[in-house]
Parts: sequence; structure tokens; C-alpha cells
Amino acid sequence: MYFDEAIITVRSGNGGSGAIHFRREKFVTHGGPDGGDGGRGGDVILEVIPTLNTLLSFKHKTEFNAENGRDGQGRKMFGKSAAPLPILLPPGTVVRDADTGELLGDLTEPGQRLVAAKGGRGGRGNAKFASSRNQAPQVAEKGEPGAERRLKLELKLIADVGIVGVPNAGKSTLLASVTAARPKIAPYPFTTLQPNLGVAELDDHQTLILADIPGLIEGAHLGTGLGFDFLRHIQRTRVLIHLLDGAGADPLADFSQINAELALFDESLTRKPQIVALNKMDLPDAQAKWPAVQAELERRGYEAMAISAVAQTGVRDLLYRAAQRLAEAPPPSTAEGMPVYHGPKDEADFAVTREPDGAFRVRGARIERAAKMTYWEYDEAVQRFQQILEVLGIRQALADAGIKEGDTVYIGEYELEWSD
Repeated sequence: MYFDEAIITVRSGNGGSGAIHFRREKFVTHGGPDGGDGGRGGDVILEVIPTLNTLLSFKHKTEFNAENGRDGQGRKMFGKSAAPLPILLPPGTVVRDADTGELLGDLTEPGQRLVAAKGGRGGRGNAKFASSRNQAPQVAEKGEPGAERRLKLELKLIADVGIVGVPNAGKSTLLASVTAARPKIAPYPFTTLQPNLGVAELDDHQTLILADIPGLIEGAHLGTGLGFDFLRHIQRTRVLIHLLDGAGADPLADFSQINAELALFDESLTRKPQIVALNKMDLPDAQAKWPAVQAELERRGYEAMAISAVAQTGVRDLLYRAAQRLAEAPPPSTAEGMPVYHGPKDEADFAVTREPDGAFRVRGARIERAAKMTYWEYDEAVQRFQQILEVLGIRQALADAGIKEGDTVYIGEYELEWSD
């Protein structure tokens, strides 16, 4: 089965915690702070490799966790940072946030990489908090938590020319006759259940990458007959070869139906250069239909050609014409953009709400992360957290909301008692 869509969950590693430690050596009575920093958590990185052509590997494995950074130690020994976790993808994979639909990257070239989730930074050890006013700080930071996100992966084949048409029009036969591709071929509809790619060599310096898109039927834009799974692959192609079944009952009706499905799925598909070819001209029935089909197609403004994929009649002319139309076509769209990591937006933003029990709840990416990085068992660390509340404006916001001494404040997973 072809697998060209998947939803996965990725988690980057937590940063290692900084150490609270003081130098203790013989003959050194007042050693200073020497707690080292924690290591950085591992990133989750999506990487393109050219040997993959499906997302089948994500059918059973959908969760990926990077390693955490190591904790810092005394004697200013820093914790080791975790290695990044690579997730290998085929060229043509579009990556979106599964919850918001936000485009994160369009991975089209071998070797392209996208940081899907950044590892948490390591917490600072108490050696970093020493100052002339506080030479023995009892404060450090825990490691920053890693990020978790759900990703939607969509594979869109990368091809110069897409071959479309109704089932059994001869698309796979055409692809096999001009390339080294060996798609399954049989005289019944829906032989092809997955897109096939092939490279056609026109001469020593020119090649065409062709994609045989499985046959579309009425309602394909709604997912009927697997149509929705494969229509997306046509979006990347720059020229279409629309193959008509010369042995079919009404090739012109088939032509109209396929174009309607393309337009309903994505109207821009109908604006792609399209060469229409009546196939199976080795059959008398197709030869009899050709004059009327040619006249009607040209009346509608389409370029029409007659071929036999089995006998390879007219096939080379069709390919050369497709190459010419490709050279005349607009350059590939860059709407998807190069891969870019989008981190949390407006991390300093926060919201203060009241809980049913009368307690206050503070929500915000930055303050919740700071709470997780605080050593609550050390008074100096708690005082530092209070300074963060002041700097971010949360203390004032709580005061404006009517907080009083002894009230409960929830920040992330922590329950705190308010004190003025």
C-alpha cells in the first residue's frame, strides 16, 4: 500500500540541570561556587534522503523522542549536550503543524534539514550566579524543558510532467515505454494504486521526470476511489499529459470529467500547460474516433496528439512536445518556501484568570518554562523567580486582578502561595 500522509509526535530533549556546588578541597577553607551548567537537550531534525519515496516507515512508528542533556556537576564540569535525533523523509515532503495547520517547511532537495523541535537549553550552575555582592549563591537553574509538537507529513511527488487520465487509459504503459520504471500493468481499471516516477532520456543532455498518477474517477476531489490521496501529487508538476482512452466509450466525456476533478481539488491545476493525447491508436476503434476528438479538442483550445503507448507510435513526439512546453512554463512556485523553524510566538505574553476555587492561574510559555527551571527548595532561586514575575509584569497583573496575601497561584504544574 502506498503511504503518503502521516501524523507523528516529536519531542526534543530537556536541557540538563545546572549544579549547586561549592569547591571543597584540603587547605581551602572557603571555596567558591563551582557548579557547572547542564548540557543542551537534543533537537529533532527532519532530513531528506533521496533513497526514500514513501512515508511507509511512519505507519507503525509515530513517536520520536530526542535524548535529554546531562546535568552539570561540581568543579565547573558542564553536562554533555545530547545529539540531535534525525528523522529521514523522502524528497517532496510538506511539513505542517498538525494542530494549527501552519506550514513549517517544504522539503524538496536531498540533504535539506528542518529543525522540527529545538532541544531545551541547559540550566546554569551556581558558578554563573556569583557576583561581588553574592559570592556564595545558592541558586542555579534546572534544564529548560524540550518542546513537543504533532506534525502532519504530506508527500507530493516531484516530477516535471504528470500523466493523468481515467483508469485504464494507458498511463502506466506510457511510463513504462519511455522510462526504466516498471509499474504494474493489466487490462482492468485501478491497476495502479500508487504514483510511479520515471526518468525519460530525450537526448544526451535532456531528461524528463514523469509521474504516472493513478486513474481519477468522478468524485476524486472528495476522496472517492483514492483520488484525494493522489491529486496532491499533480500539484508539483509543471506540465500535464492528459491521456485519453481511445478504446473508451466517450473519450471527450472522460476529458471533461478529469478536468472538472482537477478544478474542484485545486483550480490552479487547470492553468497548467496540458497536452492531450488519444492513446491506443493501434486499435481500429481509436483510429475511427481520432478525427472527431482532435477537432473538438482543438476547438476548445487544447493541443491534441495521437499515440499508441503499446506500439510506441508518436510517443517520442509527445515527449519532445512536453519538454518544449516545460521550457516555456513558469518557474516552479516558491509559495511553500524553504524550510524554516517557527518557534513559539510572543513567549513573553501571559494571561491571568480565576479558577472555580478562587485561585489564580497564570498561563504563558515563558513564565511556565521559568517555573520548571526553578529549584524551589532554595530561597535564592525562589527570589529570582519573583524577579522574573516583576520583569514580565505578572506581579502587577495579579495585583490588578485583586490577589491577596495567602492566595493560591497556579503556574503550569506548580501551586504557589502568594506573598507580598
